[in-house]
Amino acid sequence: MSIMVRDEKNNNVLIITERFYPEEFGINDLAQAWQAEGYKVAILTQAPSYPFDKVYEGYKNKLFQRETWQGIKIYRVFSLMGYKKGVLLKVLNYLCFAFFASLVSLYIGRKYKRVFVYHIGPLTQAIPAILIKKIFGSKFFIWTLDIWPDTVYAYGFKRKAFLRKLLDLFVKIVYKNCKIIFISCKGFKQKILKYAPNARIIFSPQWPPDNLNFDSVKPCELLKGDFNFTFAGNIGKVQNLENVIRGFAFAVKSNNQIKLNIIGDGSNSNTLKNIVKKENVANVYFWGRRPLKEMPAWFEGSDVLIISLIDEPIFSLTIPAKFQAYLVSGKPIYCVMKGEVADLVKNNKIGFVAQPNNINDIKAGFKKFLSTPKQELQAFGSNMNLLLNNEYDRNKIIQQMTEQIFLKPD
Repeated sequence: MSIMVRDEKNNNVLIITERFYPEEFGINDLAQAWQAEGYKVAILTQAPSYPFDKVYEGYKNKLFQRETWQGIKIYRVFSLMGYKKGVLLKVLNYLCFAFFASLVSLYIGRKYKRVFVYHIGPLTQAIPAILIKKIFGSKFFIWTLDIWPDTVYAYGFKRKAFLRKLLDLFVKIVYKNCKIIFISCKGFKQKILKYAPNARIIFSPQWPPDNLNFDSVKPCELLKGDFNFTFAGNIGKVQNLENVIRGFAFAVKSNNQIKLNIIGDGSNSNTLKNIVKKENVANVYFWGRRPLKEMPAWFEGSDVLIISLIDEPIFSLTIPAKFQAYLVSGKPIYCVMKGEVADLVKNNKIGFVAQPNNINDIKAGFKKFLSTPKQELQAFGSNMNLLLNNEYDRNKIIQQMTEQIFLKPD
């Protein structure tokens, strides 16, 4: 990708994001891409702690600190720990970042003509961006990877009248202040238009992680010898792994050569381990969190990769980031969810689908993979390459976003 920087005096951007390097999120790649093209990129984030709920080794949890990474200036604020222990601390963590980032934005905001919010998780991180726009007249852009307020309710918050009115007002304020709203899933558009009917919305999906290298990769030794189903990623309640495990429990009874591998960590890990222990489910292995650079070997050693979410309307619109990573592997996908991902899997012939609330259907899906001829499973890989090139090309997506943010006239 090569783009000429046309405005040397006005080519800076402040990215506001709760998560940034060394945490492994797609914003790291986008920030580096813009920096490499000659744009002046700065990050406003917090002390890195995800997913461990403790500050990374080598970092300190100060009220404010600065550092530089890959030529990118990073401003970090205090991060409230304990968010894995309960909903209250999680909400306080969101508000903590919004508060301290807002204070810092008053100090640094005048330096930046553009503010870009990487919206994964809480929408409250848009508050400092709105302040910068209102006070300093900067342009405010957002890349929405989670849709509010639907995600709030999906995580268990009750739709009480006061909370609903408060959230609706907040979401409306955020989106009406955006110059452009980039969305990672096409289904988000109609949701956003309810709050900002005149919003300019552009589909900009996530692309596969840039450092997933499958060249000459060897299968992980721990997965040899069996038919391996693998789930990789965050392990929370919304991932629906309780049902996946119980469906697998029925399937493994008729074929003890299959394994279910769960790679990752999260708030629901202990619950899942207790289910496996109490219900005596065979051949389920929890491997914990692994570095992204190791994942090609785990994927290569797997026969099928699992993507799963609970049956909530918002998740039928959502494409989890792991989907694009799975596509790069060329391995068949077992989709235990409804909606957009299920349609992509079926329409592009890259795997099989099961209903997330139906244990028998999940069991049948496991068995369907086992009875499918090897050449048919391999054909899924070719179809994945077509989908990647048509829909999730990194350079095309970054170029589209760059042109809209930096090169389009007001």
